[in-house]
Amino acid sequence: MGETPLRLSAMSTAQITDDDVGKTVVAEDGTEIGIVSGYRYGTAYVDPDPGLTTKLKTKLGWEDTDDDDGYPLQQEAVDTVTDDEIRLHSNL
Repeated sequence: MGETPLRLSAMSTAQITDDDVGKTVVAEDGTEIGIVSGYRYGTAYVDPDPGLTTKLKTKLGWEDTDDDDGYPLQQEAVDTVTDDEIRLHSNL
């Protein structure tokens, strides 16, 4: 029996946590959407055009949780979460 991707269940979406800050968000076809730049109150935020400063801050765990975090990522849009990326559903 093969292993399932990290935090993925057959009938539900993958669960995002604050540990996912800094991961790349990609469409099903592999197109990079942005990075998870922050996590607040159960919602991940995606910066679609992260600069070097944002990338470094998230890699160091220095997330900034203000209004400039980016766009909220709806949990229902997430297909899988791996060690490196968050992949969105194809039906978006």
